[in-house]
Amino acid sequence: MALKKATHVEVIEKDKFENLNDAVDFFDNSQSLDDKSYALNQMGSYEGGYQKLAEMLHHEEDHALIDIIGMILSGVDGETAPIDEILTLLTRENPYVRNQAISILQDYGNAIKYYIVKYLIGDDRDLRIFAINVLGDVAFSESRDMMVELLEDETDVNVAMTAVDYLGEIGLEEDVVLLESLKNRFPNEFYVSFAVDTAVNAIKG
Repeated sequence: MALKKATHVEVIEKDKFENLNDAVDFFDNSQSLDDKSYALNQMGSYEGGYQKLAEMLHHEEDHALIDIIGMILSGVDGETAPIDEILTLLTRENPYVRNQAISILQDYGNAIKYYIVKYLIGDDRDLRIFAINVLGDVAFSESRDMMVELLEDETDVNVAMTAVDYLGEIGLEEDVVLLESLKNRFPNEFYVSFAVDTAVNAIKG
């Protein structure tokens, strides 16, 4: 009877990753949650590892893996965290990932302020709207103040109304005068009156 030639299978030992790619390959080729978790935790020890973890959340659907990645990223110092990459996760349709991203960003505290301000003062209308949504979702300690400052000079009606909607939730009575002034700034937009009245009524309770 002929002898079958043994098939050699290369096994990467858990403590033998030489670089980020090794960790990613091990993750991709692993079946057990323990092995995948080990690979994810090791990724953070390599240059670009945290960015890679945030990138993985753009397509990951497994809640257990999303939780593990979220826990790892939440523990990163805000000064070195991949905040831009995590912010983009708020555009995902998967609500579980969006909630995880919000939780991570909340853990970074003031470190996200620079990024939000960068978007708010930029020329890109969509990025300004995105920044307002982040302020509302993350419940940043200065969210209201930043939205009020934006509204004082905002000339794009879509950006302004996005901020108005959120101020209806977090605004103060002192903001009512500013809100009412928007009716004069955008006199030909019927939705403005409706949105402002709704926000004012919510603030006044």
